Parts: sequence; structure tokens; C-alpha cells
Amino acid sequence: MRYELFYWPGIQGRGEFVRLALEDAGASYDDVARRKGGINRMLAMMGDRGKHPPFAPPLLKAGKLVIAHVAEILFYLGPRLKLAPRDEVGKLWLHQLQLTVTDFVKEIHDTHHPLGGEFYYEDAKPEAKRFTGNFLKQRAPKYLGYFEHVLKKSGGPYLLGRKFTYIDLSMFQLIEGLRYAFPNAMKRIERRLPDLLDVHDRVAVRPGINKYLASERRIPFNESGIFRHYPELDA
Repeated sequence: MRYELFYWPGIQGRGEFVRLALEDAGASYDDVARRKGGINRMLAMMGDRGKHPPFAPPLLKAGKLVIAHVAEILFYLGPRLKLAPRDEVGKLWLHQLQLTVTDFVKEIHDTHHPLGGEFYYEDAKPEAKRFTGNFLKQRAPKYLGYFEHVLKKSGGPYLLGRKFTYIDLSMFQLIEGLRYAFPNAMKRIERRLPDLLDVHDRVAVRPGINKYLASERRIPFNESGIFRHYPELDA
């Protein structure tokens, strides 16, 4: 199977969680919107009036199948890329954890768009500062602390125990992104996450990921994606 991934070019965004799974597994895929005419293809798929038009990217095309939403795409890809358990209970538990990542990513996004995506950061700086203050003090430690607890309960070295899965790749991306966006705050938060940091480091040296991180395919973090560094917010 050669997959087609559709996501906005120029940013890692939500699409990066899918890219990491494809890259780790050495899967064959095209990052369509980064090619000439790719954005138009993506927009055409979103505007399709068929039975199942997707709302927004990322989109994964696998043969005739088109799947949207990160957690749903990974739920589909996981067994096919050997990044998920075989049993139903394990698959559902993994999906539950990834859905929690979805909630977390939404709150990360809202640190710079607290009034909604229609407002630029410059239009909502006071609200962003207030939202981010609470996020860094309460919400980020709560989410990351939860994943640290899950990891400890699993017996490690990964979140599902001995089985490496796509949730470990998502933990890597979360930590990388939060370190970029909030380097000062993360130094404090990370003190309580020794096992989660170990997962991050294990992921970084996996052959597929290590090669990907050193390639041009890995788009650098920037102030257009989910993880944005505004020094005034990094209290």
C-alpha cells in the first residue's frame, strides 16, 4: 500500500503525528500538499459532495478509503504498521490514549488562539497570556502527569508496556513541541516526568525516526503551527 497524506505544507501541525507513524514504520507515502497542485487536490477532497466528505486535514488516502482526524487515522494505520496491539482491548485502550492527546493538542493550540482560530494572536494577547498562565501551571502538568502515571502502571518501557505503539511517537512529538514553545516552563514540568522523558529519548534514536529528523522532510517548528514560541507566554 502506498498512502497519500494530505496536510498543510509549511507546518508540522496535527499532520506530524501521522507522519511520525509512517516514517517510523518505513511506510511508502506521498505528502501530497507539499507537491505542485497538492493543496488544490486536498481542498477538492474537502469540498467533495460525496457520502463522506472530510471536514479538515489531516486526511489519509489508502486506496479508495479516505480517513480524517489524527486519532482515527492512527487507529487505522496502527495494526497495518505494527504500531498497535492485536487484541481489541489493547487497540481500544491505545485509541483512548490518543484521543486524550487530541484534547491536549486542542488546549496547546488555544494558548495562542484563546478566542478561536478566526482571531490572530496579536488580537488576543491579554487573553492568551491569561490562558497560557493557567495552562502551564495546571493543564500541561495534569496531562503529562497522567501519561507518566499510565507509563508507570504499564510497567514500561513504553506506555503499553513492552509493546511500542503510536502513542509513544505522539509523546515524543508532544515533548518536542512543548520544549520549543515553552522551554522555560518545560524545564520545571519535566522534573516530574522521568519515565516519559525516557520514552522520548527511546523514540528519538529509533532508526526510522532518527533518519527522518535529520531529513528535509521534517519541517522545522515555526510560529504558524500548533507549537509556537512567544517568549512573553513562557513564564
